[in-house]
Amino acid sequence: MTPSATPAYRRLSVEERRTQLLNAALTLFAHRAPEDVSLDDVAEAAGVSRPLVYRYFPGGKQQLYEAALRSAAEELQHCFDEPREGPLLPRLSRALDRYLTFVDEHDAGFSALLQGGSVVETSRTTAIVDGVRRAAAEHILSHLQATDPGLRLRMTVRMWITAVEAASLIWLDEGKQPPVEELRDWLVDQFAAALTVTANRDPQTAALTEQLTADG
Repeated sequence: MTPSATPAYRRLSVEERRTQLLNAALTLFAHRAPEDVSLDDVAEAAGVSRPLVYRYFPGGKQQLYEAALRSAAEELQHCFDEPREGPLLPRLSRALDRYLTFVDEHDAGFSALLQGGSVVETSRTTAIVDGVRRAAAEHILSHLQATDPGLRLRMTVRMWITAVEAASLIWLDEGKQPPVEELRDWLVDQFAAALTVTANRDPQTAALTEQLTADG
C-alpha cells in the first residue's frame, strides 16, 4: 500500500506573507470595526503567530489598519478605471458595478474602512480615503474629456461621488435594498441629472452634455 503523499511545505516570500496578512486583516475589518479587531485576531485568521504579525507590521494594529486601508483604497480606485470606449453612461454603469460589488463584499466594514468614524482614524487614514474620492473624480473627468474642468463641473462630479458613498451606506443599512442593479441605474440617472442641472449655469458643462447626448 503506497503511503499518501504529504504536500511539500513552501516558505512564503516577504511579499506573499505580507499579502496574506493584509487579506486576513481586510476580511476581519470587512465585518468588524477596526477597534474591535486585535492583532491576535489577525494572526489567528492568517494561521500565524502574533510575533510574526509584528515582524511585518512593527507599528502594531495602527500600521496594519493603514496598510489594509491602502489596499482597499487601491481596489476601489481601480473600480473607475474603465476603458474610454463607447458612450459614457454605460461606462459609468460598469464602473459602478465594480464599486457596488466591493461594497457588497465588504458589507458592514465598508463604513469602517472608507468612511472614517473609527478610534484609529488619523490624518493619514483620512488622506487615504480622500485620495479614493479624488482619484474617482479624476477618472470621471477624464471620461468626460473635460479639458481644464471648471469649478462647477468639478463640484458636480465630487458631489455625485459623495452621493454614491451615502447611497451605498444607506443601501447596506436597508438590507441591500433596492436590488443592486436598480441602485446602479438610479445612481447613473442621478449623474446625468446633476450634469443637466449644472449645464443650465455652466457653458462648459452644457457643451459636454450636448456631446454626451450626441454620443448616446
